[in-house]
Amino acid sequence: MIAPGATAPDFSLSNQNRETVTLSSFRGRKNVVVAFHPLAFTPVCSAQMQTYERERPKLDALDAHVLAISIDAGPSKKAWADSLGGVSYDLLSDFHPHGQVATDYGVMRDDGISERAIFIVDKSGVVRWTKQYAIPEQPDLQELFRALEQL
Repeated sequence: MIAPGATAPDFSLSNQNRETVTLSSFRGRKNVVVAFHPLAFTPVCSAQMQTYERERPKLDALDAHVLAISIDAGPSKKAWADSLGGVSYDLLSDFHPHGQVATDYGVMRDDGISERAIFIVDKSGVVRWTKQYAIPEQPDLQELFRALEQL
């Protein structure tokens, strides 16, 4: 897993609206919460994404944008966003090449899905905080907020 202090590997992935999102496009503008999650439509992942949506005002106040990444195909990401009632941040597809971004960040599992892991990338493109969670574990949002507040 990439450690704090490292330059975040850049990537360009499609979001749920078939728009290409590039990590480096946030440099100088926003802190980025890169949230790897195993699979769309699963209970813990759905709760995690709904929490980010519900707490969007706090994330905005911390000058942070969420990039949620899984190996699901783009159409699945769109259907999932719709099933969640809409998502105003980016649900990104790391489908092809399969899990390449998860591999670059050191969180790709042998079973073909990513770990549940969060990386905070600051406005200069440097990883400032990381945490890996057990697959069935819901990430602690207050812990994430504390890390963002320290930037």
